[in-house]
Amino acid sequence: MELDRTSLASANRQISIQLELLANRMMSSRALTVSQGHMLLYILDHSDKGTSLTQIHAAFGYSKAALSAILKRLREKGYVHVEPCALDDRKKLLFGTEKGRQIKAFLDQAFSEACNQLYRGFSEPELLELNRMQQKMLCNLAQAGSFGQRGNKNKEANAL
Repeated sequence: MELDRTSLASANRQISIQLELLANRMMSSRALTVSQGHMLLYILDHSDKGTSLTQIHAAFGYSKAALSAILKRLREKGYVHVEPCALDDRKKLLFGTEKGRQIKAFLDQAFSEACNQLYRGFSEPELLELNRMQQKMLCNLAQAGSFGQRGNKNKEANAL
């Protein structure tokens, strides 16, 4: 009997959706979304020298417009501030604020708990094999051209 590959693809989509819903529930206590949490962690991890929207775009692969909207919410909530780049007046650098740094442990824990829930009951060899297979799928999609340049994800920002 041949395996239904459409069902496999559908299950992968459902896993992604359910994982995002779980993480969004965890983030809701801090009025954040998964997308905002991921971006904030990236900015915090690069706050020593600052980072730019262009660098975030290159790392995440989402549209700059979608990333700008997420950044706007993070700035409104006081988690991120913007400074002009000393070397290029056109470039703006993003830094985490003290409020952002204070929430980092919460974000790390929330993402860790979501992953622990997802992978509960998996052995280390199973996780290694799953990782190998996922990397193979990503490579297949990159070769098919469904990913942007340099293998970046080409998805909507709400699936961050």
